[in-house]
Amino acid sequence: MSVQRIIRLGVAIVASGASLALSWPYWRDFGYWAESHFMWTAYFIVGFILAVYVFYAFLGSLRTLFEHDMLEREKQSACCAEIPSGKEGRP
Repeated sequence: MSVQRIIRLGVAIVASGASLALSWPYWRDFGYWAESHFMWTAYFIVGFILAVYVFYAFLGSLRTLFEHDMLEREKQSACCAEIPSGKEGRP
């Protein structure tokens, strides 16, 4: 596994953990979705796994977007470098 993938996975896990901490249901007294602690635990485990996947996929697509932007900038700078500036080429 490459270093970038490990970093993306780590960021995804930390972000999902933060999301889990922000949505912790104890202040609701387990009252509006499932009445048992087991269902809440299953709900948060599945939600955490899905959140890790979504953050990981988002970070991967963000990397692709930055790569495309970098290629466009290189293409534009190479194109501008070929165009002579000034009046040397004009009659």
